[in-house]
Amino acid sequence: MSAAAHFEWSPDPGTELRILFDNAPFGVAQCERQGYITALNPALARILGLHARLAEPMRFADLMASQDHAESARVLRELFDGKRDSFQIDSDLKARDGRALRWTAWRVPGKNGSPDYALALAAETAESREAELRLRRAERLEALGRVAGGVAHDFNNLLTGVLLCCDLLMAGLEPGHPSRKYAEEVRSAGTQAAGLVRQLLAMARPTDFAPRVLCINEIAEGMRDLLARLIGENIDLTLHLDPCLGLIKMDPAQVQQIVLNLVLNARDAMPGGGRISVETSNCRVEALTGCGVCTSRVAAIPCSLLVVADNGMGMDASTRAHLFEAFFTTKSAGKGTGLGLTNVHDIVTANGGLIHVESAPGQGTRVNVLLPQIPEASSASTFANGTQQEKNEGGLSQRER
Repeated sequence: MSAAAHFEWSPDPGTELRILFDNAPFGVAQCERQGYITALNPALARILGLHARLAEPMRFADLMASQDHAESARVLRELFDGKRDSFQIDSDLKARDGRALRWTAWRVPGKNGSPDYALALAAETAESREAELRLRRAERLEALGRVAGGVAHDFNNLLTGVLLCCDLLMAGLEPGHPSRKYAEEVRSAGTQAAGLVRQLLAMARPTDFAPRVLCINEIAEGMRDLLARLIGENIDLTLHLDPCLGLIKMDPAQVQQIVLNLVLNARDAMPGGGRISVETSNCRVEALTGCGVCTSRVAAIPCSLLVVADNGMGMDASTRAHLFEAFFTTKSAGKGTGLGLTNVHDIVTANGGLIHVESAPGQGTRVNVLLPQIPEASSASTFANGTQQEKNEGGLSQRER
């Protein structure tokens, strides 16, 4: 068989099918029984960066990576032997733009004495590979959830023993005893840890939360000593908590997890030391309502604003774009799971809130968390605090503008 014969449309399918072959938006190759390619359509030639009329004979296996040659030849042979109606094979050989190819081939019976041939359709697999990666991440998260659930359950049993011993110790100490303060701090830290474990168990094995009306201030103030110990002596921690802050309705353990994760992330951004500030204030978020041809109007939603800011190394735009992705981390191996900000984002959005990160290289990071307040509690707070509340809201509105 001459070389030219390998690259001509050997069967006579008619003008309409030839037009379809030449103008198809996807790549198609025609192969004969020995595996030689007898025709390439222009789309496939563009994908592979080849000329539609090849200078030398080429087999179908030549379109695969070297380790796939034997497998592609085998399935093509089984196709012509009638052992299968079609086959699909992924190729590590890349298209011209770098994307991998997935080949789908089927046998076409010959007519009027002409030999059978096979058509192989090439599809770029960027989307399928991405879906496969997402599936693997989901499976990894599921496995991690099972492990975390088991560890959290065992750890919760240990905490129960710690809290019980604290209660027994405190029962034997007079209110003014110098050691009582330390026992109270141990119990407070144990109670917070138990809440965080409950949150971890809830994520690993979803269940109902126990939201209650609370003020973010009470959570942040209650964690002050714990946070100070966790961040180390080379970092200054300051809390600026608005005394007129409105109330929200959330599970306290969720708020603890938000504060803890954000502060620890800020700490890790300052290995040489620095400053972390935790701030709370009232604000109103303007939301557009209405749809279609209806005139949109602005609705002001009262929110509690939690800000955790640091003067660390900061982040560039490409890093900020991936912050909330599971397992994404800029920390070295063994120093971060890449789940902290993912959990914070999930908690905030599940409670109807918003989270926004401001950062630039060398200019630190500011994480803003907005959580909707309880309308009646917000109104009561406004009437009760009068001028001071208006002053606080006015200052925030000016800053947002």
